[in-house]
Amino acid sequence: MKVIEAKIVVLGSQGVGKTSLVVRYIGKMFSKHISPTIGASFFTCNISAEGARVKLQVWDTAGQERFRSMAPMYYRNANAALLVFDITSGASFASIKGWVKELQSNVPEPMVLSLVGNKCDLEASRAVTYNEAVQYAAAIGAAYCETSALHDHGIDQVFLSTATALLKLSATTLVSSMRSYDSNDGDHERLPIGTPTEEAATHTGKVELPAWSIDSVAHGDVQKNMCC
Repeated sequence: MKVIEAKIVVLGSQGVGKTSLVVRYIGKMFSKHISPTIGASFFTCNISAEGARVKLQVWDTAGQERFRSMAPMYYRNANAALLVFDITSGASFASIKGWVKELQSNVPEPMVLSLVGNKCDLEASRAVTYNEAVQYAAAIGAAYCETSALHDHGIDQVFLSTATALLKLSATTLVSSMRSYDSNDGDHERLPIGTPTEEAATHTGKVELPAWSIDSVAHGDVQKNMCC
């Protein structure tokens, strides 16, 4: 079966639920007590889509402004981006435009973009209309989906649609940073479509700023440190 390996970066303001989305999808769990990400975390997962396997390296970045200068280190050579905002926060939606400009300036190859409106369980407090988000997504060539990490709503669809779009992108000659090859491993063919494998449930890495102590790491074990 065809296998592609791609890098996906999760971007957005602090508190929009980036880490909760990733942990809900890969770890199948939700916690209201996840600390702000320090630097970035990365996870790996395998997704079955259209008869192929997509191996994703998922980079969950810090949303705090003090880490903004480090962002290019994390989205360099990215093939896809999840642009996450909180539907109850107009400011978090407005900030997405800044992330898009950064990606356009720093990532030369075509990318798969997905605009994600998180916390749709808080519909009563909505500050960004569905139509407004859909129109902006169309303007930047992104898919739009609303999710709830709390209720595990819409997240599988976000990752599956991203994986499917990456497969289509890999079929072009426009992207050199995405690895594609054939594998004889048939075990993954029996997986439900869009389901991450058991291998995906493992937190495979952690990037931490050396200036912070080990106690301030958001989650997972520190496996390597990187200086900014």
